[in-house]
Amino acid sequence: MVAVVVAAVLFAVNGTVAKLAMTSGIGPTRLVELRTLGSALVLVPVALVVVRRRMVLHRRDVLVMATLGVVGMAAVQWCYLVAISRLPVGLALLIEYTAPLLIALWARFVLHEAVRPRAWWGLAASLVGLTMVAQVRRGVELDAVGLAAAGGAAVALATYYVLGERLVARRDPLSTQAWSLAFAALFWAVLQPLWTWDVSVLAVEGTLPGPLAGLAAPTWALVLWVVVLGTVVPYTLVLAGVRVIGAARAGLLGMIEPVAAAGVAWLVLGESMTIVQVAGGAVVLAGVALAETARARPVAVLPDAVLPEPARPAAVLDDAADATPVVP
Repeated sequence: MVAVVVAAVLFAVNGTVAKLAMTSGIGPTRLVELRTLGSALVLVPVALVVVRRRMVLHRRDVLVMATLGVVGMAAVQWCYLVAISRLPVGLALLIEYTAPLLIALWARFVLHEAVRPRAWWGLAASLVGLTMVAQVRRGVELDAVGLAAAGGAAVALATYYVLGERLVARRDPLSTQAWSLAFAALFWAVLQPLWTWDVSVLAVEGTLPGPLAGLAAPTWALVLWVVVLGTVVPYTLVLAGVRVIGAARAGLLGMIEPVAAAGVAWLVLGESMTIVQVAGGAVVLAGVALAETARARPVAVLPDAVLPEPARPAAVLDDAADATPVVP
């Protein structure tokens, strides 16, 4: 659980850092490419040293792993960028973070798993809180493409949690994340070759705002932050958390990110928060806590544990038994 919370905070900070990088001249699509490619170049060699034997990719995992990388990583980032180019950022983020609800619906109506009533109350409270944080109100112009992109981001994020849960049921999070990043990087490298871009943009220095006013940072340093602390570390933490607590609970805890992101933007970028937004943040946290307590404590899985067959996906807040089946 702690791993997922830390990952959410890192993702929240990464949003502000990425925004600073884009103001230096890097387009959002190119930044996503640099993020995935740089992260793959960092994590794959580390995985080859730390978990060399586990980097073997079995034939049965190739398609799932490629889907995790292309849909669960490359697509979710791209869809979100398209959404915020056509919709208010808050609204786009609100739609994307319906992913935990999609996971719950999948578990209930496709996998036919039991779901406690208070889990739905927790999800409802979290969505209401996100609505308050996003300040969605009358008069907001809705764009069909933007809405479709935000919905696509939600589906892609839910896919990341569900497929990640399936994969780490039989392999470690580090090798799983390394392979998913490799597939995402390959996807972007083919779609948008690096030689079509002027790399001199990385040398541009920008002045930092807020508490860091007066300091300057080169664009490459911001990109490095996005790669290491905005991608490699948090994504690996998410998969480690998903392995122990399951996709549904990881998705719920991930809803802390919009609240934390609003706080970081307020501190660094001066984007003020209204009383309603602060209250909405409290409602989100309350909803997460409510849904989190709706499930029995899962049995921990040792990092070196190897399951011969995929474990049954963890029920979304399952009430079937006290011993929850262990499942990126």
